[in-house]
Amino acid sequence: MSEGFFDEQRERLQQEKQQLEKTLDFIDQGLGERLTDSVGELSAYDQHTADLGQETFERGKDLGLRDNTWRLLEDINAALELMDRGEYGICQSCGRPIEVQRLRAIPAAIRCFECKQAEESVRDGWPRPIEERVIPFELTTPDTVGFDAEDTWQAVARWGTANTPQDIPGAHDYSDTYINADEDVGAVTPLEAIESEGLLATNWDEIYPSPKRRSSDEMLQEP
Repeated sequence: MSEGFFDEQRERLQQEKQQLEKTLDFIDQGLGERLTDSVGELSAYDQHTADLGQETFERGKDLGLRDNTWRLLEDINAALELMDRGEYGICQSCGRPIEVQRLRAIPAAIRCFECKQAEESVRDGWPRPIEERVIPFELTTPDTVGFDAEDTWQAVARWGTANTPQDIPGAHDYSDTYINADEDVGAVTPLEAIESEGLLATNWDEIYPSPKRRSSDEMLQEP
């Protein structure tokens, strides 16, 4: 690689570094503002939960963008340091020269394509969410009797959702504002939910319905 190539790469790295530093300062300014100030509310406990949820999502996205900007900035600083030591363009894993095409595409690259691919395959060897390593069943299995994704949602929804009774047809209070809210907790049939030391609530009217009241005319019509 010629001296002109290194000068060109250094200039590109410096330009990218300046741009990333400006982006980082801009993101930090936004994150420095209080969440309640960004939505113009006095409190985070507000009646407009959808608006606050949108702002919370945007705040989380900004945090992710800041972390990614920091990572890119660290890669550029590492490449500039290697350039000062005269080691730029040499793979830090295998010691072989990095392809010129790769350096032109990613000036901050410090590993060749093969070593970078091997590193990512080890780091991302488990493509599914990490919690699935300890879950002993498939969340998509139909008619499962285990604690599946639907049960997980119901367990969380019982603590409250953004819905109100007026949003759900037939709902009378907030305990009815999520899907399948009428299902028994910890039981498949009402008979299985017989109360035991106050731990389970039983709807006795559903298990043993009261006799239907009949008028005198109905009783006279019996044979």
